[in-house]
Amino acid sequence: MSTDNPGKLVLRSELQDDSALYYCSGRLTVETAAELKDTVKPVMPHKRRVTLDLQDLTQMDSSGLGAIVALYITSKRENCELRVVNYSPAIRKLLSMSNLLSLFESYGSCGTRMS
Repeated sequence: MSTDNPGKLVLRSELQDDSALYYCSGRLTVETAAELKDTVKPVMPHKRRVTLDLQDLTQMDSSGLGAIVALYITSKRENCELRVVNYSPAIRKLLSMSNLLSLFESYGSCGTRMS
């Protein structure tokens, strides 16, 4: 999924009874991190699993990383499993440098679409 505004975050969701899948495209940066949290956080108390598919994410900075960490903390508090899948090698490196890769690595490698 592409976006007309490269500085924008586009979220497309697929909601099921016990899970939610969010396809993220564009940029997850200081300008857009709050949008991700504001969209995903309210769903967590009502789902057993939330998955963020980052395949079409073109950029993520430390604020985007912070948004994912905040969602991870919320997921634990709400007894909801957060999965992050299909991240690029650059995002994998960011997760690794932040010692967060082990939280998400078991759910899928980059380039492998998970359902």
